Amino acid sequence: MKQISVEEVKEGLEKSDNTIILDVRSKEEVERGKIEGSIHIPVNEIHSKIESVIPEKNTRIIVYCLSGSRSFIAAEVLEDLGYINVFDMANGLLAWRSKGYPLI
Repeated sequence: MKQISVEEVKEGLEKSDNTIILDVRSKEEVERGKIEGSIHIPVNEIHSKIESVIPEKNTRIIVYCLSGSRSFIAAEVLEDLGYINVFDMANGLLAWRSKGYPLI
């Protein structure tokens, strides 16, 4: 599993590099704040919904959750489905918040 640091994610967002940021937390968690521009698919819905939302298998996808456990599972599912450019954001929103990065 490829991991990416929150610093690398933030830098990529500032460059607008066509990366998709995928939030796999619950709806209730997302309502309390998310990374700007991220799309939401709960981890338990990845398998059934991802191909309709992101049909291109070589799209660069960065997956995150609160701490990194659900995003790791989701990233594995994405790889099992044939996505080849998937990254797990290390330590999730806990690390993002610790850096003082913004949520919307």
